[in-house]
Amino acid sequence: MNDEQFRHLQGIVLKSPLLSPVLHNWDKVALPGAWLVAGAIAQTVWNHTFGLPPAHGINDIDIVYYDANDLSEDGEAEHAARVRRAFSDLPVWIDVKNEARVHLWYAGKFGYPIKPYTSTTDAIATFPTTATAVGVRGSGSLELCAPFGLSDLLGGVVRPNKRQIRREIYEQKVSRWIKVWPGLGVVGWV
Repeated sequence: MNDEQFRHLQGIVLKSPLLSPVLHNWDKVALPGAWLVAGAIAQTVWNHTFGLPPAHGINDIDIVYYDANDLSEDGEAEHAARVRRAFSDLPVWIDVKNEARVHLWYAGKFGYPIKPYTSTTDAIATFPTTATAVGVRGSGSLELCAPFGLSDLLGGVVRPNKRQIRREIYEQKVSRWIKVWPGLGVVGWV
């Protein structure tokens, strides 16, 4: 990844009517190791790339954090409710997840266990595609987590990240995305 790519991404997300309010008020998130991640970033970039309205196809905003001292579902729910209240004027759902507790429910949802994550950046590196394995945080000058770089994201390429997901999950996501963003270049599971 190079500085020019990061500046380009920063320019796109800071103009987004959905992401910019969160990033400009990042102090309201106030969670350890927190990042704004995944689909909302990728979809904002795809909307920019394909000349679509900024919020086109975006159903939610994902914020992840890491708190190994509170693995309770209630603690996560309380943080999520607080963050949603702080950004209640946004027209999308804000999903807040403690990555320290994902291993506790993952097998029940996806059918196979995973090892506990060691940090939010560890979790981001397992996200289903190289284009969605990205996080930003801060206000003004952003901090970036992009374990696979930004080339796929900025190039409209969807490529599987096979570190954790299975083919079915990848293909379900791709099936939805190509209907909403038909210009995407999709790399098959192979």
